[in-house]
Amino acid sequence: MSDNFNFELKRNGDIAVFKLNERRFDAQIAGLVKGEFTILLHSEEINKLILDLSEVEYCDSSGLSAILLAFRILQSSNGHIRLAAPTKNVKILIEISQLNRILPICDTVQEAELELKDL
Repeated sequence: MSDNFNFELKRNGDIAVFKLNERRFDAQIAGLVKGEFTILLHSEEINKLILDLSEVEYCDSSGLSAILLAFRILQSSNGHIRLAAPTKNVKILIEISQLNRILPICDTVQEAELELKDL
């Protein structure tokens, strides 16, 4: 099991963009991502999060669980999340699991920023 994973975090005003620079978002890194989300969303006082999934080619239920954790943390503080630029396979998984009902998907990070800007 890996002890780390590759990601970038950028702040644009009150919006944070978390870009996961991994091809696989699965059980190997999901626990680490959950830990990172917990720290970021509690200590950094982020309440608008864009999760850039443009590099992720494969996601499983562990990855979805990490995304849902971020959603729940944000929801508890009246925050908002957007999933940005998911690859075709990841988008299909999100839609099959019907998580797109609670996790808004945007085609680009810029589109997600526009949606969150006025919230």
